[in-house]
Amino acid sequence: MDITLTSLETEHSELLKAKIVSEIASQGGWLPFSRYMEMALYEPRMGYYSAGAHKLGAGGDFTTAPELSPLFGAAICSTLLPVLEGLKEKGLPTQILEFGAGTGKLAASILSRLHDLGFELDQYDIIEISPDLAQRQQERISGHIQDLNLSTQCHWPSELPKEFKGIILANEVIDAISCDAIIYQNGFWYWYGVAFKDGKLIWKVGSPVAQALLPESLLDMSFSEGYITELHTPANAWMRQVTKQLDTGLFLTFDYGFPESEYYHPQRLEGTLIAHHRHHAIQDPFYLPGLCDLTTHVEWSQIARSALAENADDVFLTNQAAYLLDAGIGDIALEIGDPSDPETFLPISNALQKLLSEAEMGELFKAFAFSKNLNTLLPGSSLEDLPGLRGRNRL
Repeated sequence: MDITLTSLETEHSELLKAKIVSEIASQGGWLPFSRYMEMALYEPRMGYYSAGAHKLGAGGDFTTAPELSPLFGAAICSTLLPVLEGLKEKGLPTQILEFGAGTGKLAASILSRLHDLGFELDQYDIIEISPDLAQRQQERISGHIQDLNLSTQCHWPSELPKEFKGIILANEVIDAISCDAIIYQNGFWYWYGVAFKDGKLIWKVGSPVAQALLPESLLDMSFSEGYITELHTPANAWMRQVTKQLDTGLFLTFDYGFPESEYYHPQRLEGTLIAHHRHHAIQDPFYLPGLCDLTTHVEWSQIARSALAENADDVFLTNQAAYLLDAGIGDIALEIGDPSDPETFLPISNALQKLLSEAEMGELFKAFAFSKNLNTLLPGSSLEDLPGLRGRNRL
């Protein structure tokens, strides 16, 4: 692959690499992959999400569903509106908090759709670790609120408030939480970490993994020698913390991934770890640290268990296509476009194809939700009564 870098980009990556190499040396020559991934993505002013870079859209490294079409955010509102109305009826603030809001397009499309439906939010807050993305969000959303003449307040808190009552959203967030890599050798699982040799960052086998840390699927099934996969302890800890902080309301996230039985399938020999740079998929996670996005698929079964462990009422998982269709995305498309006018409807049709097609985002991407104390807002209702979540639960 021929990737041309500027001198500043090369210097940036080399500086971060030097810091990683120093960290490896300080740890005795071996670094857990989770620590490497954390540094590559989040090291202050150097990591992929912590330094200024154009990450999203045609000129960035990847494109998300909200970037493709405002239909995505509009459809989500079908799920959110009953909960927001329940909050309002109870005299509680109607508020949404979004983790990792990208360029702010999802927030903008949600605010627009709610406005079209005659509902005005009290507050839309965003927790964002990327300074340049936070700036882009502020510019987009403040202008959007002004254009719609809304009184909605928008803030960028550093952490999720305790006893939060409202809706928490996260689109393609969990996949970017650091994970550990493990490898199967001689009948045992070992940590698979990072070393430095001959001027290069390389994989290196570490100590055995304690059985208590392994999912049942990795203990019950047989695997080929050298099988590599990931453990997601930080993501599961994040899920538990978010669930604990949500007092009343709904959590909804979208991301690519599999339930446990599919994630740890014996034929998935090299795990799901991948790097991205300018819309190129790169197998080597040590390529251009600080300039490449690193991501893994989400293992949804343990994410669900983590939510239930912190007293979530219920959990729900479906694929993105089933979610969006049940949320009424087809009807919304017909509201905003005329199928008899190809010039205006073709972009809408193309976006629907990418969002819903099994060959695109429709199957690989999942919608995961949990609720807490939802019955206090919507008496007699459950999570699976909400539009988007009325289909088959894949958990």
